[in-house]
Amino acid sequence: MTVNHHLDELYGLPSFTFPGVGEERELPDPEAVAWRIGVDVYEPEEEWAQAFARFAGAVDLSRVRALIVGPWRDAYENSSKEVVDAIVAARDRFPALRALFLGDMTYEESEISWIAQSDVTPLLENFPGLRRFGVRGGSGLAFPPLRHERLESLVVETGGLAAEVVRGIAASDFPALEHLDLWLGSDWYGGDAEPADLQPVLDGTRLPSLRYLALRNSVVQDRIAEALAGAPVVARLDVLDLSMGTLSDEGAAALLAGQPLTHLRKLDLHHHFVGEELRTRLRETLEPAGVEVDLDDGGAESDEDEDGVHRYIAVAE
Repeated sequence: MTVNHHLDELYGLPSFTFPGVGEERELPDPEAVAWRIGVDVYEPEEEWAQAFARFAGAVDLSRVRALIVGPWRDAYENSSKEVVDAIVAARDRFPALRALFLGDMTYEESEISWIAQSDVTPLLENFPGLRRFGVRGGSGLAFPPLRHERLESLVVETGGLAAEVVRGIAASDFPALEHLDLWLGSDWYGGDAEPADLQPVLDGTRLPSLRYLALRNSVVQDRIAEALAGAPVVARLDVLDLSMGTLSDEGAAALLAGQPLTHLRKLDLHHHFVGEELRTRLRETLEPAGVEVDLDDGGAESDEDEDGVHRYIAVAE
């Protein structure tokens, strides 16, 4: 699977792409949409900062509630730093901004693991009113620990998430954070995080408001499941998402043998390698208690050759 479509919405607002050079489109009310600003990756008519400047000249930024950053020139080589700097420079003009997503690109624009990111924490440090923040792409991504009082949702989509980034997120103070979604990825693309890197989250010493935890798209999905089987944080979750990864019978058995999961509203395991017997046991254990168990895209056959069994995550390159 690849990322083959742009965001349809952000912060409950439909996405609207700001017109390119020479395009004539009627603009909606500033607060009515999530504004998407992007240029052609390969041969743009203008740089991203120029498109952003045109946007700032045409739209009342004081009323904008959601912003989606699309492609910038050569996004597979040029990092997002200039984009981050441009947005930060305009921070005083965005008093109503509540949601920001950085790197909304399809695989045709840049494969997810090629998107060149940077230190994205200035966007959080300079926008204390943000409620939702998301970023796509792990190459060059940095996330040193910080504190943000109002952030409610953090999403990091990658084909490989570095351990240093995971540790930075896990060490951050987000007292209002309810939704954490990390695509941990593959070591082929820099995804070298281990369950121990998430320990402050798993043991419940951080993120006191967390209700939705997604640790997914991982080649070590079984080990993550084993860590979560006894993790204190699980007891206060509504949704646990271990989807899109290489979860097998080993990880499913660990979940069943661990702490009760019957308090969950949903257990999302779609795209997995769990056999029929364990799938049945998961459903028979949890569904009578009212837990929605998503085991779609399951029973996938593992690739096997003389080097052993190979399982694949949903989104890598």
